[in-house]
Amino acid sequence: MSAYLIAGTDVGVGKTHVVCALLRDLVQRGISCMGCKPVSCGDRKEVRAMREAAGAPMLNLEAINPLYLRTAADPRVGAEFERTAVDVEALVASVQALQGEYQTVLVEGTGSWETPLGPGCTMAALAGALQLPVLLVVSNRQGAVSHAVMTVRAIRACGLECRGLILNQQQEEWDTAAVTNRAMLEEYTGVPVLAELILGEDEMDSAVVLA
Repeated sequence: MSAYLIAGTDVGVGKTHVVCALLRDLVQRGISCMGCKPVSCGDRKEVRAMREAAGAPMLNLEAINPLYLRTAADPRVGAEFERTAVDVEALVASVQALQGEYQTVLVEGTGSWETPLGPGCTMAALAGALQLPVLLVVSNRQGAVSHAVMTVRAIRACGLECRGLILNQQQEEWDTAAVTNRAMLEEYTGVPVLAELILGEDEMDSAVVLA
């Protein structure tokens, strides 16, 4: 059995897109798998997409998204508005329950590495409690190298392994940054780019990325 945390250098970098692409490939290989998002805010479309990609459209959403906050904001703000709290231990237990049911579990982080979850608590605290190897999704645009370097340092500061980077092209035009980012990312982070997605591509080789 294996599990990975899919983190992002920022919001909107394509974490769910990557999770779904990996799940579809795992399903094709006959590997029982599931994606989960311990905390979601605003809506559950990303959680539903993961459920579909894993071939389990009828699975109870609470099993893969135990904390759903309707407020479209950082989890701390949403939790305060909705008079609830983010219970890290309960979230870890929900992920561990999935690990007992599936060969591979892909856990999608909420927002970026330091997205606030509660007073004095960010996504980094949940990552540290999960103790999973990290795959970092990086949007292939100007500024990607700086964001990735800072995030990889933060991951290591938590005592976690950043297993690899996934570079996601989210725009049609390829500027100088998009062309040169891959080599720069590997040089400055010391972490390999395991996959590079171009705009519109939704297939990934899970055997390479999750090796």
